[in-house]
Amino acid sequence: MFNRRRITAALIGLIVLVLAGWFVKDGISGDDTKSAPTSSSASAAPSGDAAAAKGKVAGEESGLPVKPLTGLPPQASDTWKLIKAGGPYPYPRNDDVTFQNREKVLPAKGSGYYREYTVKTPGSPDRGARRLVTGTGKELYYTEDHYKSFVVVDPSR
Repeated sequence: MFNRRRITAALIGLIVLVLAGWFVKDGISGDDTKSAPTSSSASAAPSGDAAAAKGKVAGEESGLPVKPLTGLPPQASDTWKLIKAGGPYPYPRNDDVTFQNREKVLPAKGSGYYREYTVKTPGSPDRGARRLVTGTGKELYYTEDHYKSFVVVDPSR
């Protein structure tokens, strides 16, 4: 009987430690994404106009496929309008934050180069998997599968 109590207490203690570690990790990673300044995000939001004037789409040198904004789900256009307006965003803790490119699908750039924004998914109980990612070089990327793949977006079309 005594051994069962010790084992039960040890298992409960282990579960508490794991949950505490998970919450601490989640809190730390949430703080990291907020550490980048957002005051200049409206001015740094890519317009795509300069690249379009030259007949090139910013980001096409990445080798990723290029798609017109009109070829994406309509919610992507809604998110693009919010980016150009500087917000407000539907997920303020998660939108207009640094995208760290951990999957290394996008071209390698320095920390803080990319910012990410949620593209709403109708019927999804959470943020869903769709995102727009902007680069300070006026690039605009879209992913529908939570960063597994991207396309370069031409916002002028």
